[in-house]
Amino acid sequence: MVDRQRLDKWLWFARVVKTRTLAARLVTDGHVRLNGHRIGTPAHLVAAGDVLTIALERQVRVLRVVAPGARRESYPEAKLLFDELTSPSEPVP
Repeated sequence: MVDRQRLDKWLWFARVVKTRTLAARLVTDGHVRLNGHRIGTPAHLVAAGDVLTIALERQVRVLRVVAPGARRESYPEAKLLFDELTSPSEPVP
């Protein structure tokens, strides 16, 4: 089993975005931080335990990577790839 995965692929597998192209654009536009550091390369590798801060259009999500994905699954299975660290009612500043 692979223990590390490309950031854009993981974002797509975890259903944070609808397409892998959007995931890559999110990263290259500077909207993703990995363990507090801005990442600009979609090919950057993520592993279990990494914390991602993702600035989406209407919210900021903080996710802890639990596992890499094997393929894109339904949302209930995709949720097993991460722990949501953002409270659901937290407003965007």
